Amino acid sequence: MKLNELSDNVGATKRRKRVARGPGSGTGKMGGRGIKGQKSRSGVSIGGYEGGQMPLYRRLPKRGFNKPNAKHYAVVNLGLIQKFITEGKLDIKNPITEETMIASGLVRRALDGVRVLNKGEITSKVTLVVTGASASAVEAVAKAGGSMTVAPVLEPKAN
Repeated sequence: MKLNELSDNVGATKRRKRVARGPGSGTGKMGGRGIKGQKSRSGVSIGGYEGGQMPLYRRLPKRGFNKPNAKHYAVVNLGLIQKFITEGKLDIKNPITEETMIASGLVRRALDGVRVLNKGEITSKVTLVVTGASASAVEAVAKAGGSMTVAPVLEPKAN
């Protein structure tokens, strides 16, 4: 096989449709836009236009608010932590931090930190170091004989 013998599979590439390039193309003269009217002109934008009536998206009231500096936490349940411990993916001899959770596959990415919630049961005596936790999760870990340190990640102040 030589370089000049290489070619794509049949049907792998498709030719571009050349609109408004003469009568022989099949889409010549008016280029598939029909005769006259607003849609045949260039620069038309009539999405949501209701013929002079106030459009629906302007008649309805705006609701809600998106906080620009909201924190997004990776959520982990206690039952899932216990499952990873029993499977041997997490070692309870060392403190379980956000980095060890990511390394074990428990959390995909930390986002703004890891938040532990009290769903499921924990029976192992573990030491957890996370960004956030619910009060009931802290209580459940303490009840199992472990401890949970909630240490929020401090961000540098922008001046």
